[in-house]
Amino acid sequence: MAVNQMKNRMQALGLLDRSFKAASDEDLATAIDALGDDHREGLDSFVEELTPDGVRAGVKAGRIDGGMEAIAAIVTDAALADCIEQLGDNADNPSSDQLREVLPGIVERHNVGITQIMLASTVAGEAPASAIIRDLLKNDEVLALPKAEEVALAPLLDTSKRSAEDQDELRAQRKAAKKAKQDEARARKAQSVAARRK
Repeated sequence: MAVNQMKNRMQALGLLDRSFKAASDEDLATAIDALGDDHREGLDSFVEELTPDGVRAGVKAGRIDGGMEAIAAIVTDAALADCIEQLGDNADNPSSDQLREVLPGIVERHNVGITQIMLASTVAGEAPASAIIRDLLKNDEVLALPKAEEVALAPLLDTSKRSAEDQDELRAQRKAAKKAKQDEARARKAQSVAARRK
């Protein structure tokens, strides 16, 4: 049972991580700009700067210690409050139809990226409707997250395609840079020795 819970937890966090990666800088910037002072202060304790890049760095650093979930809760607070209000009495355990009815309005008012993060955040928070929400994040036309492999990181350089000449040139540049650093370090050391002798 514990293994299953752990697996579910890791999958939920993976979903939340993907939702942040899928959100555009514009989506995140809009949400940050709309934050009140208290929320900004809260976010400030998890990120170095209140920018989309700052949020992404905070999410990356906070995957294990709960920081990612806290950032999600702060940036999606308004969207979640709106969603709860729209669902009314059904907010605690909405059906798929009830969610589908209110979500287009949430997307319109808070943008797709923030809505996806909010939904992924509720799955990570083990909401009763987690199974329904997970299904939306996988299959809904508007809200489905890209597959994990589609949220690509910067491509790795394929050095095997470089010619031998290019590789030699690159090695020479690295060697020259290393030598320059060593020369600089020697010069600094000689200066400090000379300064001490005075």
